[in-house]
Amino acid sequence: MANAASMREEAETIAVKALGFVASDPDLLPRFLAITGIEAHSIRKAAGEPGFLAGVLQFILAHEPTLMRFAEETGTPPAAVGKALRALPLGDDNHERSI
Repeated sequence: MANAASMREEAETIAVKALGFVASDPDLLPRFLAITGIEAHSIRKAAGEPGFLAGVLQFILAHEPTLMRFAEETGTPPAAVGKALRALPLGDDNHERSI
């Protein structure tokens, strides 16, 4: 079984691929920026913030056609994206939920 450090490293690799995928798509990037409230020139700085990479994967997972296209274009199994999300800071389900 992989240790937590190697799982996180693999998760970060998938998330960075996802960020590149989003950044290179002229339709996805504006949507991502609008949803996150991040300006294009701030992406590099934001990428160093806890939870940013998890947010990228959440964006990919939120739209199945986007997930499937990402999976196909990068050779990443769709299930690996969800697994990667859970291995990243702020990517788990331990957060307050509104009732």
